[in-house]
Amino acid sequence: MKPRALLSWSSGKDSAWSLHVLRQRADVEVVGLVTTFNEVADRVAMHAVRRELVEAQAKATGLALWSVALPWPCSNEEYERRMQELVEKAYENGIRYFAFGDLFLEDIRDYRVRQLAGSGIEPLFPLWGDPADTPLLAREMIAAGLQAILTCVDPKQLDGRFTGRNFDADLLADLPSSVDPCGERGEFHTFCHAGPMFPRPIPCRVGERVERDGFHFADVLSEDGY
Repeated sequence: MKPRALLSWSSGKDSAWSLHVLRQRADVEVVGLVTTFNEVADRVAMHAVRRELVEAQAKATGLALWSVALPWPCSNEEYERRMQELVEKAYENGIRYFAFGDLFLEDIRDYRVRQLAGSGIEPLFPLWGDPADTPLLAREMIAAGLQAILTCVDPKQLDGRFTGRNFDADLLADLPSSVDPCGERGEFHTFCHAGPMFPRPIPCRVGERVERDGFHFADVLSEDGY
C-alpha cells in the first residue's frame, strides 16, 4: 500500500495542479485536502473563496476535506497551534506526508519543513523549482485544460482590474514582466474550477468585485451542478 498524504488546498490552480501531479506518482496516495477557513467569513484565507465551492472541489476529487477554522484576526501562534492539532490527528490516522503547492519561495518551504519537524510527517513539494520555471508551468497548466479565476489581486503588484479574469493565455500575455506568471509572490490568487484533476468542471460564475483590506477581490458564486 502506498504511503498516504494530505495536500494543502487553497482552492487555487497550484493546489489543483499538485493533485494532478501527485496522482501520477507511484510512491504516494493523496487521501485528503487541507484548507484553512476564516471562521468569521467562512471563506478561504486570502483567496476569499466560499466554503461551498471548496466542498464542491473536494467532492469532485473524491477526497475528504480536512478544514481548519481560523479566527479573524489570527495570530501566527494561534495558526500554528491549530495546524499542529491537524498534523497530530493526521499522524494518528496513518498519514505520513503533507504536500504543498509551493513553487520557489525558499522561506516558505523552510517554514513548512520546520513546522513538520519531529511530527512523523514529511513535507512534499511536487511543483518545486525556481522562478525561471513558472512561465512554462503556467502554459503547461493551461494547455492541459486547467481553468481558474483570479479571486484576489494585490494592487501593489498588479492592477486591480485583473481581478475576476480567467487564468488563460490572454492573461499571461497581459501580465507585466514584474509579475510571476503563477502569482507565486502573492501578486494574485485563484479559484480552480476545471482541469485534469476534476472529472468535470465545477459550475461557477464571477459575482461582485470589491476592494477590502488593501486587496481587490472577485466573489465567485456557485452554479447548479454540484
